[in-house]
Amino acid sequence: MGDLVLTTYDWVPEWPRGFVRDVRVRWALEEAGLPYRVESTPFKDRQAQHFSHQPFGQVPWLTDGDISIFESGAILLHLGNRSDKLLPADPKRRSEAIEWAIAALNSVEMASLPLFILSFTQEKRDSPGWKVLEEFLHKHRLAHLEPVLAGREWLAGAFSIGDILMADVLRLCDRFEWLKDYPASRAYVARATARPAFAKAYADQMAFFAKADKS
Repeated sequence: MGDLVLTTYDWVPEWPRGFVRDVRVRWALEEAGLPYRVESTPFKDRQAQHFSHQPFGQVPWLTDGDISIFESGAILLHLGNRSDKLLPADPKRRSEAIEWAIAALNSVEMASLPLFILSFTQEKRDSPGWKVLEEFLHKHRLAHLEPVLAGREWLAGAFSIGDILMADVLRLCDRFEWLKDYPASRAYVARATARPAFAKAYADQMAFFAKADKS
């Protein structure tokens, strides 16, 4: 294991600030108390060096010595192996935390992302495509998640990477008011984002991009 270096964009437009996925990694690092530094890669002119670390030209990626890891879920799993504050040592709880981390990305984010993308197009909300996607998100994902979150504080007993990923996915859903009929989900997001580690991660990301505006 070596020095932890988180790489994100050098700048992004105002709208996605606070939601760029390096916030998930910052949050995990702050929860674990792991020292790290932040470096940047150009947002507007993505070069071969960027694609060598992240083949889709996205962010973030994390370097840990000579290891380079992309995808926020993979990065959090890696960090979980460095800290039991992120992944419990108990095998059963650890397995639960991992399955919820995957569920956040593969089940809930997968269902919400198409609607997020449609929000930036001319697609009307009463179109057949929009209605199908919205029904799928609500009927097959959020409606099933709601009773789970109503019955527990955190997904795997103690707070874990499963909660970082699920809360961040739901945070975007909440921004688009898709959680308005799900009080337990909204309360869960509020609990998660009230944690000092999230507050610092969010503030640091916002300050990072605000500084770029002035340079």
